[in-house]
Amino acid sequence: MGMAEMFTTVLVANRGEIAIRVARTLDRLGIQPVMVYAEGDPSPHRHHGHAVSLGAGNLRETYLSIEKIIEAARSTGAQAIHPGYGFLSENAAFAQACADAGIVFIGPPASAIETMGDKISARHAVEARDVATVPGIAEPGLDDAALIAGAERVGFPVLIKPAAGGGGKGMHRVDEASALPHALATARREAAAAFGDDTLFIERFVTNPRHIEVQVLADTYGTVIHLGERECSLQRRHQKVIEEAPSALLTEAQRASIGQAAVETARSVGYVGAGTVEFIVAGDRPDEPFFMEMNTRLQVEHPVTEMVTGIDLVEQQLRIAAGEPLAIAQQDVTLTGHAIEARLYAEDPAAGFLPTGGTVLDVQWPWDESELGPDAVQRVRVDAGVEHGTAVGSSYDPMIAKVIAHADTRAEAIERLRAALAEMHLFGVVTNRGFLRALLAEPTVQAGELDTGFIDREGERIATSGSRGEVLAVAAAAQAQRAPGPSGAWAGDGWRMAGAVGRVVRFADGDGVATVRVRRIDEPHEHRYTELRDVDIEVQRADGTIERFERVPLERPTLETGEGTWVWTRDGDVLAEAPPRIRRGRGPAEPTLASPMPGTVVAVHAADGDEVAEGAAVVSVEAMKMEHVLRAPVAGTVHLHAKVGEQVARGQELATVTPTASTGESA
Repeated sequence: MGMAEMFTTVLVANRGEIAIRVARTLDRLGIQPVMVYAEGDPSPHRHHGHAVSLGAGNLRETYLSIEKIIEAARSTGAQAIHPGYGFLSENAAFAQACADAGIVFIGPPASAIETMGDKISARHAVEARDVATVPGIAEPGLDDAALIAGAERVGFPVLIKPAAGGGGKGMHRVDEASALPHALATARREAAAAFGDDTLFIERFVTNPRHIEVQVLADTYGTVIHLGERECSLQRRHQKVIEEAPSALLTEAQRASIGQAAVETARSVGYVGAGTVEFIVAGDRPDEPFFMEMNTRLQVEHPVTEMVTGIDLVEQQLRIAAGEPLAIAQQDVTLTGHAIEARLYAEDPAAGFLPTGGTVLDVQWPWDESELGPDAVQRVRVDAGVEHGTAVGSSYDPMIAKVIAHADTRAEAIERLRAALAEMHLFGVVTNRGFLRALLAEPTVQAGELDTGFIDREGERIATSGSRGEVLAVAAAAQAQRAPGPSGAWAGDGWRMAGAVGRVVRFADGDGVATVRVRRIDEPHEHRYTELRDVDIEVQRADGTIERFERVPLERPTLETGEGTWVWTRDGDVLAEAPPRIRRGRGPAEPTLASPMPGTVVAVHAADGDEVAEGAAVVSVEAMKMEHVLRAPVAGTVHLHAKVGEQVARGQELATVTPTASTGESA
């Protein structure tokens, strides 16, 4: 039966880039998309279909409200609901509520979601099908004492994992027994906050692990196939950063073997729809993949599979949900070329990857050849969840876009992705764009010698490898370009007075101020005007060191704001800040604990007035799946200025520590 006859209207129970991406396929198939949104959510997804408000409130009152989503579907006549990923996509109660309301849930049966949604029951289900799992201790209701005892038997290092949820939330590697109690407490708190369930289990940490997952499709007639694997080993704190298909590790025989294990996993729970089976593989033993979990939904990284197979996974989800048998047999699946995806996060790699925020003041995406369909030839694709004017806050996931490239070979795909990332700019929000380009240029990455700990080991080095001086030089050149000549006049034809020579600009540079001078510009025009194509710049830092940059080009985007100048470079968009005002006071200030990111206070580790040691945990702030612990910079008395549950801004003072008086002074 054709899609137009089965579904005329489909509600997308999600937001951001995934809602927009699902709408693209719905539009192509002639199906009316219905978008839901929370009041105050700045995501542009509501403009990609008929929009229905879920009202104001927090996530549980909006995107996680099963009742409101069902009512939105009923009120718009939607016959089916596509859950995207995240939110309610792996919620068995939601799938059941759709069935009870006579609305098609575009996903697997509630029973499959329930079994695979609990990582402990999932292990037992696949083990019954002879699929290998990582050695560990995984039973329902284990308390901390049982987990600690089990970890001793498993052997360190171990990995703490929540039984519910995914996305790396609540996962912690522990290398020694003494660190386990604190890690368990943190993991339980994170799991309870994220999934409403603090059940934990422990697995042996596989050395030099590679994260390889397999895409499966299953219809209601018992046919299950796989579409090859994706390599997702480049991740930070268990959050994926770069994904690619196929994996550079596997041979054809190994690919067939892991694919069959994924098919058996899907069969173990009577799976229907599109799903992903995740495996952990030791880099030196690719013949022995261990099952980790099954994601009973579409994955963030699904575009790389679409680009190497030519199969629109959302279309397949729709057709399966409509009751059609799979029109693709296993022998029909071929992998052509190589695809690689980079996740653009709102985070500052140079500041320890802390989440950022702000308003998108200007954005230019790379070229996008992302038309979907069986005859489409895709080279570069952008799935974005922000546009000009979008406010990026801490309430949602930090990923704001994905850039995907396809080519005949892996090396060509990497270079195409780096070129696409170089072409774009996004002003107003600090992102990891420069880090992504630097990461893709790493010799280890280019050689395909990956493991899940690579970014955690090398991320700081990679993040700080760029030249801050170059950014300051470009910002100064941009200001010089706009500087009027001695007469204060601007030429109407784009030529400017030569008076910008010697112009001095000052920018914040760490804790000091960098002085930037325009040393020379092109020779004056015969009419005393100069076309400022290139300039020479000298950057003098607060410590007296000097960097010189010759013929800095001006043909690059910049944007002046009240905070400073946003500067595009091939390796990242950076805000060159105006120097801060000098604070004048009567004496040294008490050491302050300021929030490094916009977020929510999730824990207070000391009471107001407590005496704490230097380095003691005081306050924990969470934003965009990251928890950051603020510690006492000195020994002293804590004075709290925030409480658990409070929403805080970046830079907001959360506590101060009055230093303990020196005992070495005379009375």
